[in-house]
This record gives sequence, structure tokens and C-alpha cells, in this order.
Amino acid sequence: MVCGEANTGVYTRGKPTLICRNTMERQSRNSDNWRWLCWCESGLSLGQSRHERCGPPGKIGAHCWIYLARSLTTYFHPGINLKKIHYYSIKLYEKLEEETGQAVGFHQPGSIRIATTPVRVDEFKYQMTRTGWHATEQYIIEPEKIQEMFPLLNMNKILAGLYNPGDGHIDPYSLTMALAAGARKYGALLKYPALVTSLKPRSDGTWDVETPQGSVRANRIVNAAGFWAREVGKMIGLEHPLIPVQHQYVVTSSIPEVKALKRELPVLRDLEGSFYLRQERDGLLFGPYESQEKMKVQDTWVTNGVPPGFGKELFESDLDRIMEHIEIAMEMVPVLKKADIINVVNGPITYSPDILPMVGPHQGVRNYWVAVGFGYGIIHAGGVGKYLSDWILHGEPPFDLIELDPNRYGKWTTTQYTEAKARESYGFNNIVGYPKEERFAGRPTQRVSGLYKTLESKCSMGFHAGWEQPHWFYKPGQDTGYRPSFRRTNWFEPVGSEYKQVMQRVGVIDLSPFGKFNIKGQDSIRLLDHLFANVIPKVGFTNISHMLTPKGRVYAELTVSHQSPGEFLLVTGSGSELHDLRWIEEEAVRGRYDVEIKNVTDEFGVLGVAGPHARKVLQKLTSEDLSDDAFKFLQTKSLKFSNIPVTAIRISYTGELGWELYHRREDSAALYDVIMNAGQEEGIDNFGTYAMNALRLEKAFRAWGSEMNCDTNPLEAGLEYFVKLNKPADFIGKEALKQIRAKGLTRRLVCLTLATDDVDPEGNESVWWNGKVVGNTTSGSYSYSIQKSLAFAYVPIELSQVGQQVEVELLGRNYPATIIQEPLVLTEQTRNQLQKNGGKDKM
Repeated sequence: MVCGEANTGVYTRGKPTLICRNTMERQSRNSDNWRWLCWCESGLSLGQSRHERCGPPGKIGAHCWIYLARSLTTYFHPGINLKKIHYYSIKLYEKLEEETGQAVGFHQPGSIRIATTPVRVDEFKYQMTRTGWHATEQYIIEPEKIQEMFPLLNMNKILAGLYNPGDGHIDPYSLTMALAAGARKYGALLKYPALVTSLKPRSDGTWDVETPQGSVRANRIVNAAGFWAREVGKMIGLEHPLIPVQHQYVVTSSIPEVKALKRELPVLRDLEGSFYLRQERDGLLFGPYESQEKMKVQDTWVTNGVPPGFGKELFESDLDRIMEHIEIAMEMVPVLKKADIINVVNGPITYSPDILPMVGPHQGVRNYWVAVGFGYGIIHAGGVGKYLSDWILHGEPPFDLIELDPNRYGKWTTTQYTEAKARESYGFNNIVGYPKEERFAGRPTQRVSGLYKTLESKCSMGFHAGWEQPHWFYKPGQDTGYRPSFRRTNWFEPVGSEYKQVMQRVGVIDLSPFGKFNIKGQDSIRLLDHLFANVIPKVGFTNISHMLTPKGRVYAELTVSHQSPGEFLLVTGSGSELHDLRWIEEEAVRGRYDVEIKNVTDEFGVLGVAGPHARKVLQKLTSEDLSDDAFKFLQTKSLKFSNIPVTAIRISYTGELGWELYHRREDSAALYDVIMNAGQEEGIDNFGTYAMNALRLEKAFRAWGSEMNCDTNPLEAGLEYFVKLNKPADFIGKEALKQIRAKGLTRRLVCLTLATDDVDPEGNESVWWNGKVVGNTTSGSYSYSIQKSLAFAYVPIELSQVGQQVEVELLGRNYPATIIQEPLVLTEQTRNQLQKNGGKDKM
């Protein structure tokens, strides 16, 4: 639960066990970083320790209930970098016995996900292209191969399988003991049980961890307390959005057909039936995921806490709740019909709202980290331990996993929202994973813009860090439903209309979900000069700036507006709000900068107005001169539109003439109304984020989280213009970038056009050349200007020349693609400049 380099502690149980290390190794004489010799969480969320639940070794009780169901291991994950977590865990478990001398009971018969519908086959193809550029083995296999590998299956409905060699299951008790043995081998001292009674932060950023055995001083703490994590968080005033759900599984007696098998069955996942099944000795074990209407949340633990002394207990089983899945399982595996059920087990699993764990440092509390909410348990244990220890040692994450950032949640994440989403996430465990997926439970939250009521009946909303934001708008007579698909669907034509709206007339978009920070103080310029690779903009101007990690990777992209001497407005994407704020705050504290940092995200709304008539419309509402000479590109001014105070920045992610208008949130509806009324003559209309994405791709604008993140450096991402290596300030990552530049790049981001049919790239698809996977796309869309698909992709430097032919894999087919000169469409500012310098012919 708690980690600190000094007397390193990992409290691995919620009541909680303390793992302390007295023997440590310094990396250098004066270094504050200790070499981690062990990471082990034996809490329920990472595989329950049988020693703690059922007594010491040799006295195993009858309540070792969660191990079998919780012990599944798989290379598969739809998340790109979460595959790395799974991969590391499995590779670690494979070598633990050799390294520690402790058997771990690791079975690796492989696993098969079965498809019984055509759309599920499409999903398998979709996942295959996202796996091709990873080390993980994964194959689509035909029904004949499935039957050969799992001869007990009823093959009537099976169309295909997704097969992962090396998948399987492991004994968590043996694994925990092996990790403990390895920790001791490298100098760790394990102490348990050690109940934590309080956590006390100190002024220097360290912590005092109070236990009945005494106090432990730690440089940082890591909450890894399983389903006690909420209670640990409450000790320091945090409400972690976690909730325990009941999960049942069934174990059968010996089955003759299973006993007669010559090799162990692969783990089976029937996605339509929503259950997993594996061999357990001579019988079978299967566990279903009920629908959100039938599943049960242990909500009393949220309101009243985990019952004191809870350890070996189980919840009462409820076969009626899972009978539908039992019947489906018996149809799929007919030998189950003759099998006796010898055990029905019902125990708690901790869920976050989106089922993904929360891993990393927490914003707003110095040196407080979390590793909680592991709905899938043991497969994350080894990889997350390595990930966290590397991050702590080196000051930056080893690769990007923002989807696990605990700061993706905020004050808007209420208990009611958490329960609603946990129900949905549990019930949706095996639904088809579409691109652009939306899930609707718990929405809307309290975090809606001032335009929500005005726009909700006109558009399809998307969920962005608690906010509702229009994705696309529909007109009377158009299909307004949510129609997810792997191919072009009902939003394709409306988005094309919005694209033309912005390119030919003028459009309005709600950008209120942007993260927004005010920074001021006598050291504000020094702080930002240290944080950002770009120069600090002059007063009254804005620029695009990037925060880099010490190794020169792109931690964040923000717009920086110098509003008045020493006072700045920083704007970031909605999903990066607290992710970026934490980094800024920690650097301010570390460098002892005299600054005031305020998060104003919820106080201000943002409207974007873009298109060739944007100036004409807005000029009707203000006496301020908006001409090109008076209000230059990237300039920022405070003014009024129809007496509504606004901070206007001449910038637009569409690449067209436009402004972002920052205003009080309560003024959003009034500001929107006056703009729409003023633009009637110009044919003004709404547009959403889908159209904006198509527009920015044509302009070759990069997006953080896609083209750049903690996996990429700004040079390979084509961001050289925004990186000023010659500026005097020693910004974070500067020396690393110099070394990267001197060494030379091995890959580069390029822009591709694709000749497809009814499918467009989304990002993370495999790029092929000469029969081999050589790279990956980062994002993509349909280009409504050239009527082809468009994508960004990373390819080897030797294949990055304009005109190079490659292929992009989409839904099981390789489509020809060509690297083009970017941008496909010049920005409005560039077009105007070329016209001034050389006329239309030159442009």
C-alpha cells in the first residue's frame, strides 16, 4: 500500500501488510534515487496471497476462493501500451522459478477468443492490425483449428477465433511467495501484518506512516491496498473512485472427456456468451460477467467501509444471477451438461469507473502515488510493478499510459457516477470494442458547459473528462442514433457537411472541455522557460509549447498566452488537464519558484469560431478592430462581444481563420446566441470534434496522445519549429534532445493518403512494406477535400521520403498508401501570406 525509498515500504494489504527494505543500493553517492529491488502487491487486486487469506503455508484453509478465477494471464489487451504491461508480467512469471527456486504453477496452454457473429470477426481483424507492430503473438484462426485445439466445443456457431499462444493461468499463492523470495534474495525485509493507522505528510514532501509497530519515514508512498484503497485515500482526504463488485465463478467435478485429453485445453473466452472457461485439473472452471442489470455492487463497502477483519469470507452465491450464462456455457461446451458443480464462489473485485487501474502520482498531494483498481488482477502485477519502479527511479514514465493516469478523474467523479460506470463496465466486459466508442451510464456529470441544454438535442455528444462535447450534428431527417461501426457509419455524411461549413462559410464549436490554468508571480517567466521547449511569447501573444521529459520525450502540448506582464493562460486538452497540472505544480515546488498556479478549467467556457467569414461575423459584435493588421495571428486580447467579456485568441485547430473565445462559463449560452444571430447572413452553423479532426489532419496539425506523447520525441514527430535548442534557458529535456539530434533519428512521422473503400484509419494500425510490418499509424480520418483516407504514421527514416509507397492494414486487408508532402491543405494564414508574397499562381 505504501512505498518509500527510505525504509522502502509497500503495504500490500488493505489492513495492510507492510513490506519494508532495510538493505538498499544508492545509484550514486548523492542521488535521491534508490534502486528498487522488489515490487510485490499481494493485495486482492493483484492476486490474493493465500498466506494472508487462509493461514500460513501448510495450513491452507477452505476459503482460497479467488485464486482460480483471478489467475488468468493473457497477452491480449485492446490498449496499445497495456499490451506491454501484460507482456512484461508474463515474461517475468516465466523466469521466476529459475530465478528464485520457488515454483509458481504457471500453465501456458494459450487462449482462444471465439467469434460467433460477423461483427465480432471484424473486431478480431481490427485488433490484429493493432498488434502487428508489437512483440505479442496473436493470430486469427479458422474453426477447424479451433476444434483441433478445443475438441469439446460445439462448433455450430463459431466463425473464427483470436488465438494468443503463451496465455494461461498461474497460482497466485505460489507467485506471491516467489516474488517475496526474490525480494528477500535482493535484500528486502518483509514485515506483516502492519496496520496503517494514519498517513502524515511533512513539509519537505516526505511522509510519516503510522503503524502499531511504530512510524515509518518514507520519501513517497504508493497506495496499493486493493479494495481497502478508498479507506487509505480517505486518510489524506482523497476519495478514490473505486467500488467492489461481486464476481462469481463455478468449478466442476472431474469430467471424463476432460480427463481423457492428452494436453491441457486453451483458456476459452466466449465473448457473446460473456464468460471465460478453462481446465481445472480434470474438470472445468468458468466465470461469467452478468449484465449491468443483474450484476451486484457491494455498495455498503463504499458507504460503511470494508468490514473489520474481512479476509476469508465470501459473499453468498447466487446461481440465478448467472444462470443465463451457465446455459450458454453448456450449449457451447456440452460436456458441462453432465458435470457436477462442486463449488460456486462469489467474491469481491475492485473496479474503477472505466475498469482500468489507476497507476502513478496523484495530483494535488506531494509524493503520493497509487496502484489501485485492478479489475483484471494478476496479469497487471509484474508489469505495473516494473512500470512504477522505473518511473520513480528515472523521474518519468518508461512509456505512455495516460489511460491509467489516476488524474483522469476529478471532483466530478462522484460515488453515484462511480457505481453507475462500474456496473456498466462490468456488464460490458465482453461487448464489441468499436472505434469512437461511447458509453452512456452516469452521464451527464455536473461538468457540462453552458451550451449543453442548447445543443444536446441537435448533436451526438462525446464524453471528455467528465464533459459533454458535440462530436457531430444532425439535421432533420438524418439518423440520429449512436451507430458504432468499424466502417463508415451514420455520422460520415453529416461530418462532411460540417467540414464544408468551416471551409466555405463559418462554424461554431464548443471547446469548453479544454484544461485551463492561470499562472502568475515574480518567477512565472522563469518557471515556464524551464518547463517549455519553446520561447516565452511576448505580452499579448500566444504560442504552441511543449513540456518534455528529462529523456526528451513529449510530456504535454499546451498553448501559452502571455496576457499581461508575468501573467499567463495555459490551455491543454481535456484529457490532459490534471496530468499536465501535476507536472507543472511539481516543477514549481521542486525549483522553489515564486508563482501562483490556479486551475480555472471549470470557471471558463470556450467557443471556437472558424471559417472564411469568422471575422465578418465577430466584427458585428465589437468595436475592436479585428482586421488582419490589427488582430494578428496568435495574438490575444481582452474585449467584449455584445457587452460579454471575452479573452480572444486568434488561433484555430481547424487551420482556418478563427478565434478561440474564453469567457465566464455562465455567459456561454448568451455568447453563443449573439454569435449565431450575427452570422445568419453568412450561413453560420455548428460543427463538432469529428469535423475538427478531419480539418486538423489535412493541415498536418499533430495531436498530443496520438502523434506525440511519452513514447516519442519532438524531432521525430516533426515539431522542430516549436523546439528552441538555442534559447538560453536550460529547459527540461534540452540536453537529451541535443543527444538525440546528434545521434540521428531512426524513424519519422509522415503523412499518408490511402485508397480505401468504406473504412478509414483510426490510429495504431500496422504499416507494411515489402511483406513486413515497419511502423504504425497514429491517427487518421477521411479527407473530404481529396475524397481519400488520410493518416499520420511513424515509419523508418529510410522509408520516410515523399512518394514512398507502403501499405496500411485495415480490417484484415492491406491498402496501398503513399507518403505525401504535408500539409495536404495549407492553413489560412499560409495561404494569405503566399498571396501577399506572390499572388495566386505562387500559392
